[in-house]
Amino acid sequence: MVGAWVLLLGAIGVEVASTAALPRTHGFRDPLWTALVLGGYAASIWLLAVVIRHIPVSITYAVWSGLGTAGIALVGVLLLGERMDLVKAAALMLIIAGVLVLNLHGAH
Repeated sequence: MVGAWVLLLGAIGVEVASTAALPRTHGFRDPLWTALVLGGYAASIWLLAVVIRHIPVSITYAVWSGLGTAGIALVGVLLLGERMDLVKAAALMLIIAGVLVLNLHGAH
């Protein structure tokens, strides 16, 4: 079970990295970056398919999408020059809280 959570975190990391690289595709006109981004998305989905054998799909997807959204928002602020304001910070906290509640509820 711990291995499934590690794979899920890996899927999230690959998806966040692929999304962060998306601007480098220049609208999918750069073949190398396009292949890397699409390959990353495919790898992330494949990892999700492996993970749902061990973790319920509702929990898996909630964690993947929630932490992925929060992760790319943080990458945007830290590495891509996006601004962080109070509304964005509050929204990220709500996403993380929602993922936590789903996980805690799913554990019972």
